[in-house]
Amino acid sequence: MAFFTPWKLSSQKLGFFLVTFGFIWGMMLLHFTIQQRTQHESSSALREQILDLSKRYIKALAEENRNVVDGPYVGTMTAYDLINGAQEQCELPPMDGFPHCEGKVKWMKDMWRSDSCYSSYGVDGSTCSFFIYLSEVENWCPRLLWRAKNPNEEADQKTMAEIRTDFEQLYQGMSKHEEFRWMMLRIKRMDDAWIEAIKSLAEKQNLEKRKRKKILIHLGLLTKESGFKIAENAFSGGPLGELVQWSDLITSLYLLGHDVRISASLAELKEIMKKVVGNRSGCPTQGDKVVELIYIDIVGLTQFKKTLGPSWVHYQCMLRVLDSFGTEPEFNHAHYAQSKGHKTPWGKWNLNPQQFYTMFPHTPDNSFLGFVVEQHLNSSDIQHMNDIKRQNQSLVYGKVDNFWKDKKNYLDIIHTYMEVHGTVHGRSTTHVPDYVKNHGILSGRDLQFLLRETTLFVGLGFPYEGPAPLEAIANGCAFLNPKFNPPKSSKNAEFFKGKPTLRELTSQHPYAEVYIGKPHVWTVNINDPNEVDKAVKGILNQKNEPYLPYEFTCEGMLQRMNAFIEKQDFCHGQVMWPPLSALQVKIAEPGKSCKQVCQENQLICEPSFFQHLNKDKDLLKYNVECHSVESANDIVVPSFDKRRKHCVFQGDLLLFSCAGSHSNHHRVCPCRDYMKGQVALCRGCL
Repeated sequence: MAFFTPWKLSSQKLGFFLVTFGFIWGMMLLHFTIQQRTQHESSSALREQILDLSKRYIKALAEENRNVVDGPYVGTMTAYDLINGAQEQCELPPMDGFPHCEGKVKWMKDMWRSDSCYSSYGVDGSTCSFFIYLSEVENWCPRLLWRAKNPNEEADQKTMAEIRTDFEQLYQGMSKHEEFRWMMLRIKRMDDAWIEAIKSLAEKQNLEKRKRKKILIHLGLLTKESGFKIAENAFSGGPLGELVQWSDLITSLYLLGHDVRISASLAELKEIMKKVVGNRSGCPTQGDKVVELIYIDIVGLTQFKKTLGPSWVHYQCMLRVLDSFGTEPEFNHAHYAQSKGHKTPWGKWNLNPQQFYTMFPHTPDNSFLGFVVEQHLNSSDIQHMNDIKRQNQSLVYGKVDNFWKDKKNYLDIIHTYMEVHGTVHGRSTTHVPDYVKNHGILSGRDLQFLLRETTLFVGLGFPYEGPAPLEAIANGCAFLNPKFNPPKSSKNAEFFKGKPTLRELTSQHPYAEVYIGKPHVWTVNINDPNEVDKAVKGILNQKNEPYLPYEFTCEGMLQRMNAFIEKQDFCHGQVMWPPLSALQVKIAEPGKSCKQVCQENQLICEPSFFQHLNKDKDLLKYNVECHSVESANDIVVPSFDKRRKHCVFQGDLLLFSCAGSHSNHHRVCPCRDYMKGQVALCRGCL
């Protein structure tokens, strides 16, 4: 379908037009002759009248064609082309709610010749053409008032999402791929809980009138080209964290009623994207889109970019990247990362940082996707679990022998109060104390029963931020969480070197430390015998009930994913979510990040609000006076020097960051509240 509709004239109208135009042209020549002979004072007024008459006539003729709204870019041969040419000055609409529009227009003025896509959509170097492209193709600017609505936009609204309450269609698609077998088994184990959850959510929240999205899921880590062999090793003790998250994401998208297509090979990715790109050599698509959202991982992102070549940038805004530990803005921004000497192979994507989806809500610059803590139990198991009595025993979190190295003194203290159990894999138990009762590899169901009779789940300091502590807490165990002082980061821990984050872990499990806490989580210095002894006594003197934060349940994940799909939009510049009413501004002391100052106030740093704090008039609302200002491309702005009343504002939208602190400036921090048990959403976000 052609995007711009030419103004078509019948031969009769065309003839009439030419005759009339000839008459007008003759009148103008006559006026020119008179003007040459005499310098009559009314000649200028007469010329204006003739031009005005011709304009009014041609506009009247244009209005006869009811399918066309007159203007310079409705076709190749219009009245305005004849009178004003293609460089007509547009009457621009208000840009409220379109914070990126001005910057995009400036970029287009310099770069519109850089890609043939722009000219194929009618961009010709004029402001009017920039606005048409940026409002109707990429949607960063408000639509010009005289432009007709795209009929495809209204047609798309007829395709609405309806919740699903069975898995038949999903299983049919996934069963064709052997590499999906582990994920299918997980979904099948939990299908009753999932269906109960979607029904429960539909009763609590209006899930009607949602557009059914066409979603591509590409699991780069499962492709043969990745070399990871994760699917092959899933049943023999290999890493499962990513597969858990992918399983729960796929289930959520499917039950929420969206059209899901899953790819785990380069051939499939190329086939799908060929349909998306069509014959436009990679230009952005419009109308009946083949794909509207793309969920992908870092490996898949590299494959995606290579498959599409330079045209991949036209589909950047559709991407949602599963990224367990997160990507901070200073690593995501290619030029800034290079200027800082960051050599990580994982960053430099130039995406909106909120397009990265993490395992835990540890980096507010990214979005928290999460996962579901599996219960592994059927209804008869649950009844049996209720009869299990809590024993005076602990279970150590460490399936690999090396995790236990140099931990004997710590475990000896625990052993003075209770039995110590383990689930160490493999033949080597060199670092495991003799008194430990090792169960080896356990099925998920058997592990649940063991946790239900256990009082204390013991952290060893590694692995970082795993799901196991949440499973233990959900079964009524207290979790002994090792404190890190100094915090662990890429500066002092080999595990984090090369990862695109400078985040500092204050404990083995910061989420459990910050968002759960006592009585379920006791964060201690495991090298301090007195502190460990005191914590164990405190745990034995309390009765713990099972607790699982709502965000790690099936229903909690469905609620969060639905909000992201409906509200998060990186393709349309005018979208404001979370709502601005949730903004709470805090001023950070020098040396503190916005993540820190918001957290200290029991709030979350919300990076999407930075744009509303990036002008001197914005800061004046919060009693910050700017006697002088400057712009900088840095992660620690907006900020100000309190003594000099000098303010520094952000010059690059991709560098807004909750991370990072300034040594002598106060950072201006956009914070928001959050729902208890659902930190990704503010209280007014649904």
